[in-house]
Amino acid sequence: MGRVTERRRVLRIRDGAVSARPDTLVAEEPLEIRLGGRPLAITMRTPGDDFALATGFLVSEGVVRRAEDVANIVYCAGATEDGANTYNVVDVRLASGVPLPDITLERNVYTTSSCGLCGKASLEAVRTTAAWPIRDRPPLRVAPKALAALPDRLRAAQRVFDRTGGLHSAGLFSPEGELLDLREDIGRHNAVDKLIGRALRSGELPLSRRILLVSGRASFELAQKAVMAGVPMLAAVSAPSSLAVDLAAETGLTLIGFLRGGSMNVYAGEHRLDPSPQPEGGFEK
Repeated sequence: MGRVTERRRVLRIRDGAVSARPDTLVAEEPLEIRLGGRPLAITMRTPGDDFALATGFLVSEGVVRRAEDVANIVYCAGATEDGANTYNVVDVRLASGVPLPDITLERNVYTTSSCGLCGKASLEAVRTTAAWPIRDRPPLRVAPKALAALPDRLRAAQRVFDRTGGLHSAGLFSPEGELLDLREDIGRHNAVDKLIGRALRSGELPLSRRILLVSGRASFELAQKAVMAGVPMLAAVSAPSSLAVDLAAETGLTLIGFLRGGSMNVYAGEHRLDPSPQPEGGFEK
């Protein structure tokens, strides 16, 4: 729809020289996700892949597991008072027989960069609702050398970031390090949902032979999304949160942080690294 970026006038100052020029910015707009006509969640996102984002979010929430669980998705016409379609509201209709979640005022989610769930109850909820428990999947073994090459490959494929400098990215890789899919968004959680939603719609779930790499940190929310999609390995270029590490240990997820150059910290699931690292005195930044 041509809404990924926008142009704005900026006053540029470089070494004392002042000039006015247009600048390319990443677009940020709200997306309301409705389920059967009822509001479920609102997220601030970069427009594009909205249907994938919505279905990926529903996978993360344990609502759908297969492409056949979704009857259809539409943009809601008449989303404004004058009846115009803003393309900022999508309605997901589930297939017959797929149970609707309990949608209450307390259940409605405003998704941000941090998770709306917290505490041990959340860990238990993810472990018990995951459709494809990671511990039960065939083992995935990845060489540290292959992991070390992933951030540069992800960065080289970020086309919109090159124009704006203002986007997060998430990529799915093969165990050999091949980049299979990449999504960019103002929110890294949205980028992950777009990846998962695209995988759902193409019949690729569970992602049991994939590595998920995210720019920035690894929050509980991102670890939750990986587990719910059956991803056995989550890597981030920055730090994980304590709750993300707890969730990884609870579910069997391999969680890697500070993946930069040839260095990395393995916080959980080190058995999937081949050969396994042998740190002395614990992990350090």
